[in-house]
Amino acid sequence: MNSNGESTAQARETGTLGKLMVLLDLVTHADAPLRFTDILALAGQPRGTLHRQLTHLVEEGLLELDGDGRYAPGLRLLDFAARSWARNEFRLIAEPHLRDLQQATGETVHLGVLRGQSIIYLDKVEGRQPVRMYSQIGNASPCYCTGVGKAALSLLPAESLVDLLAGLSFTSFTASTHISAETLLAEIREIADQGYAFDREEHEAGIRCVAAPVWSEDRTFMGGISITGPAYRLSMELLHQWSVPVQLAAGRIMEGMRIRLGPRR
Repeated sequence: MNSNGESTAQARETGTLGKLMVLLDLVTHADAPLRFTDILALAGQPRGTLHRQLTHLVEEGLLELDGDGRYAPGLRLLDFAARSWARNEFRLIAEPHLRDLQQATGETVHLGVLRGQSIIYLDKVEGRQPVRMYSQIGNASPCYCTGVGKAALSLLPAESLVDLLAGLSFTSFTASTHISAETLLAEIREIADQGYAFDREEHEAGIRCVAAPVWSEDRTFMGGISITGPAYRLSMELLHQWSVPVQLAAGRIMEGMRIRLGPRR
């Protein structure tokens, strides 16, 4: 096959994969299993094409089809997720430092990475007195209203940061949530100067945190770690004190990344 033929075939395969990923994303992020008609309305694909793609995903175990004709995430996705989590270098390097930080503070510690406009939680070490909160390993949270998210945003080059903020759709989760790019940008600049960030009950009422940015040498991973807990236990004065140990832990993680992975060429 000539180069033009190869390019056409590659483009077709890429397009098909992209459409399959859209379907997986729709089903896995839905609050409940979706019927074919629901997916048809959301996906905007021809009925015949959509049926073939859903059938393929079910055959591969990536989606499940129940007796009522509803599609839900398949168990094979759990296997992929478990393998990815267990082998993630960033998480493996960070894990002992997260546990040390949890032992020192008694509160819940998170590790997250920036992906697009969201923070994906790679790890979570529960505090000695766990409090029910939204965060779970693998969950995505908005970058603009979480300590880890704002810490990660402070790592972005100025132009990239402005572009990202311009594309954000702000949701007011609490009375403290940023609802404009201007106020968020001002805080991120402050975070970049001081080296740590706070979540002042911005994503969940009654939950506060202090976070520090963490990144790999080649900036493949940009994220942060945080100490999180209930506002009635974590005063702002205490969080200011804990900004020191959380920054020290972040530094140890980055040093571990440098030693484990070696210099990038």
